[in-house]
Amino acid sequence: MKLFQRLLVAPAVLGLLAPVTAKATEVNLDAISNYYQGNIDINSKSFKSNTENKSLLLSGGEGLVESTSSDPVTVDSFSSTTSASFGSNFYVGSVSESTDEAVTFTYDFAMDLSTSFTGEDSLDIAVIAGNAGTTPVDGYMGGDSTDSDQLQLDGVSYTFPLGSATVIVGDGVGVDDMNTGACAYSAFTDLLSDCGTSNVGGSADSAFAIGYDFGNGFTLAGGAGGGDSTDGYFTEEDASTIGLEAAYTTDVYGVSVAYTDDEATTYWSIQGMVAPEGYPSLSVGYETDDDDADAIFAGLTFDEVGAGSVSLGVASTELSDDDFYQYELSYSYPLNDGMTITPGVFIAETAGDDETGVVVTTSFSF
Repeated sequence: MKLFQRLLVAPAVLGLLAPVTAKATEVNLDAISNYYQGNIDINSKSFKSNTENKSLLLSGGEGLVESTSSDPVTVDSFSSTTSASFGSNFYVGSVSESTDEAVTFTYDFAMDLSTSFTGEDSLDIAVIAGNAGTTPVDGYMGGDSTDSDQLQLDGVSYTFPLGSATVIVGDGVGVDDMNTGACAYSAFTDLLSDCGTSNVGGSADSAFAIGYDFGNGFTLAGGAGGGDSTDGYFTEEDASTIGLEAAYTTDVYGVSVAYTDDEATTYWSIQGMVAPEGYPSLSVGYETDDDDADAIFAGLTFDEVGAGSVSLGVASTELSDDDFYQYELSYSYPLNDGMTITPGVFIAETAGDDETGVVVTTSFSF
């Protein structure tokens, strides 16, 4: 009961947030949160030339300085293909039966800078900040956290065509960054965001990945990478990861199968989804390792429920001999073009007392 008494302050907090407005162009409200490097939405089917992608923030910098014959460096100071995207999430809520049941507020912030040199490539730089890693709520929501709320470089990557394939390489890149996947679920908590296949891509944080689109919905992707060892990659001192994925997807249904070798453990992961027009989408996932431990997921997303959409899902919390599950229910609605509010509730089974969380997430994109 204490949890819900404390959450009576949530409407007051929303009342303070509601007058805030944000202006955005070309906003994808289904991917409005987590603009950090690991979640940049690039795969073998979606890479497009950004020749026409111009940002009012960084483009047109040529007019900010005067060029002279003796100072040609100032000519075209900023590329006309350079653009910037920004995002932030506010998390207000509480988790019962946790070490701290207080209602807390945390946030994260992300900035993605992108530029193209040929019209077919993309250099991307991700910067993050925030304190969303300090409370029990943060442990479930998966926000970004940096030291002392300072800006931190989260990744640098370069994406380019190689024949008919697309390649991405850099720091902050996973071996699965070109994977297509087959998940249509709009997740609320971090656990359910990968449709039950959390080990696809392994632990590599510096890698290269390549994807090929055969057309008619068939794609193939793979990659290899390692950690941050100063002894070099793919050595005995540094763990290496190899990943492969084959997928078939359409607007209505899809299936993907992925293999990940994370040196100490190998994983097989399967995703499937059905999204018939006019009906809720169904997404499922299954993952198993070489010790026969497994994880399962199932989720429904109901679009066009009033002004927003409803998500209902369940997933096992970890690959373990013990079966622990987490359940979630959320309602997401856009307040305006650049602001989405998502109240939700989740129940997590644990080895001790089950934990119940009520959280309101406010996401900004600009």
